Amino acid sequence: MRRCIAVGLFGLTALGLNSASGQSAADSAAIRATALDYVEGWYTADAARMERALHPELAKRIVQTNPQNGRSGLGQQSAMTLVQGTRNGGGKNTPVEQQQKDVKILDIFENSSSVRATMSGWIDYMHMAKWNGRWVIVNVLWEMKPQVPRG
Repeated sequence: MRRCIAVGLFGLTALGLNSASGQSAADSAAIRATALDYVEGWYTADAARMERALHPELAKRIVQTNPQNGRSGLGQQSAMTLVQGTRNGGGKNTPVEQQQKDVKILDIFENSSSVRATMSGWIDYMHMAKWNGRWVIVNVLWEMKPQVPRG
């Protein structure tokens, strides 16, 4: 009996289906493609590509601490803000050799996923959802990388 279960699970894995979550290799590829539309869309100032990656009600947030009083504030951008910023030039002035585009899928369960994108100046933690049959980014929490002194 144990051998049969192991073979059955191996068979599902070989087909690209994770039996616990219903995740497929196609989902992983689509999630990665969505993250790259976001990242590369920014670097190439391709607003259509950026917009394709985002849910219309996306919220992108960063916690910023005021150095004078130590109090935290929450900065927020909408999908429209990101699309307009991309259309207005985005990160196209970032030299190609400095364009970091590291995408790591942290977790996928059913129609939800968490993804980390490391870019040249910051790190984005994205939540994606399968929405109307395609993966889109619905939330982003991000942090700036520490500035490296030049010298």
